[in-house]
Amino acid sequence: MHTARRRLSAATAALALSVAGGAVASPAFADPRETEKTPTATGYGGAVSTVDPEASAAAIEVLRKGGNAADAAVAAAATLGVTEPYSAGVGGGGYFVYYNAKTGKVGTVDGRETAPASMPHNAFIDPATGKPYRFTPELVTSGVSVGVPGTPATWERALARWGTLDLGEALKPAIKVATRGFVVDATFRQQTLDNKNRFAAFPATSKLFLPGGDAPAVGSIFQNHDLAATYRLLAKEGTDGFYQGPLAAEIAATVQAPAKAAGTALPVPAGFMTTKDLAAYRALDQAPTHVDYRGLDVYGMAPSSSGGTTVGEALNILDPSNLSAMAPAGALHYYLEASALAFADRGKYVGDPAQVNVPTAALTDPLFGKERACKIDPKHAAPKPVMPGNVDGYDGVCPATVAPTADEKDTENISTTNMTVADKWGNVAEYTLTIEQTGGSGMVVPGRGFLLNNELTDFSTVYDAADPNRIEPGKRPRSSMAPTIILKDGDPFLALGSPGGSTIITTVLQTILNRVDLGMTISEAIAAPRASQRNTTKVTAEPDFIAAYGSQLTPFGHEFTPSGDAFTSAAEIGAATAIEFGRDGKMTAAAEPVRRGGGSAMVLSGSR
Repeated sequence: MHTARRRLSAATAALALSVAGGAVASPAFADPRETEKTPTATGYGGAVSTVDPEASAAAIEVLRKGGNAADAAVAAAATLGVTEPYSAGVGGGGYFVYYNAKTGKVGTVDGRETAPASMPHNAFIDPATGKPYRFTPELVTSGVSVGVPGTPATWERALARWGTLDLGEALKPAIKVATRGFVVDATFRQQTLDNKNRFAAFPATSKLFLPGGDAPAVGSIFQNHDLAATYRLLAKEGTDGFYQGPLAAEIAATVQAPAKAAGTALPVPAGFMTTKDLAAYRALDQAPTHVDYRGLDVYGMAPSSSGGTTVGEALNILDPSNLSAMAPAGALHYYLEASALAFADRGKYVGDPAQVNVPTAALTDPLFGKERACKIDPKHAAPKPVMPGNVDGYDGVCPATVAPTADEKDTENISTTNMTVADKWGNVAEYTLTIEQTGGSGMVVPGRGFLLNNELTDFSTVYDAADPNRIEPGKRPRSSMAPTIILKDGDPFLALGSPGGSTIITTVLQTILNRVDLGMTISEAIAAPRASQRNTTKVTAEPDFIAAYGSQLTPFGHEFTPSGDAFTSAAEIGAATAIEFGRDGKMTAAAEPVRRGGGSAMVLSGSR
């Protein structure tokens, strides 16, 4: 679990000043040894919210020097690759959503990882047993789980579409942090120890993250000169330096023939990625999903992510009901039921649209949502799992028709990161990126300073031709990442997103409910206890949610199970970031006050 603060070097701390209204950028600041993570910052000229003050400071530095939200988001993401290497980095992928103030339009970049062209349908079946590999540690710690990374291509594409800097300029803050290092906190050490057996299986990984056989000590300086060199390569050659040439060959070799330590007991199944797969990778421009919720225009990430369709459908299901007039427990009952219905449709219909006929228009159609809302009993929770809706025969009138259910097993991991950035011109970037599990596949590309993802575990383990998320060569596994931008009367009102595997969807949905329907401030909406109903018999909920609402929701028929990560002892759901836009250019950046040790919100100036 993240600690409540991270020590920063004087070079980074000089970028931030803690004041009553939050963290405000300052070009002149004393030489402190520490800076607090500030969960809320209010001001003008630009704002950022991330999990890490180094990343937030990098974004603020770019904004102060005249860069825009796209530039700052890439700078922050690259810095997270240094300070949060077990959650994000160039070995992974993600989704970038952007509001362009000049055009008034929202666009997106799909930077999801892809399966290799030669990946077979039985890739996750152990040939020795004929049965699926155990999910952990065998499948997650493997070459077969590594998808072709999309993060470098996402950065380059986002900068080309919306930025003012080239990739080399945007990488400068991260190169500085990787070179001079950052101070290790208890979180970094504990996450390393949690992965010690996996990391020790690979000489390149243990050399970087287990020097002398142990995790870096709290208070020590962690430098990553290999990653700094990789970033310099990207700065010089662009993404060709990643997807072609020696580095591409090294990535493919690491996947196809993982170099294991002599004493490891882990089998480490080999993967199928080739240099041709890397050279063929493209980040995709994509239209966002869009729904109208109480007069607000809600834009999200279309498939291959299920975030935009599932959040959007759930909002359409909720829209006919006056939640603000209900008691909180009543509104939460509707939220849980709407989420279950939307997740049923997610499992039935959503996959990579390049290979699956995804009915995105139907899933985000308000008539379909209105018809699905017919399934909500105001006083009783429906038995779970609920059936999917029929996208081929709906008219918005009760009773609603249903379709055969889908057999879905949730394997998405929670270790992801999210950021929200806005600039003085009104541009907004919402970006979720990941390497999947904490520590990804566990494999560092030798001498390159970054971990490879294990994103392909997001595919269904057993091949089923009727499953939209079945394994296919070249396919993008379904994701739940849900970077979301909301406009009011054509202008930005709220931007938000979260990590958390499939709980990303419910975190974003519940935060919107809290802010729009329950009258909370954005900081209160993020801090409020969470529950996640993903069409399961029991609702996964934070202990604080159960304490606050369990007795009120049990009479509806809801059953609860306390949240907890299978890989750590964390009981929290999500770790959201957001920016709300007020009058006269005022921005409120909000991050988690407690979850994952709290986040880092900063604004460029405390006054106009």
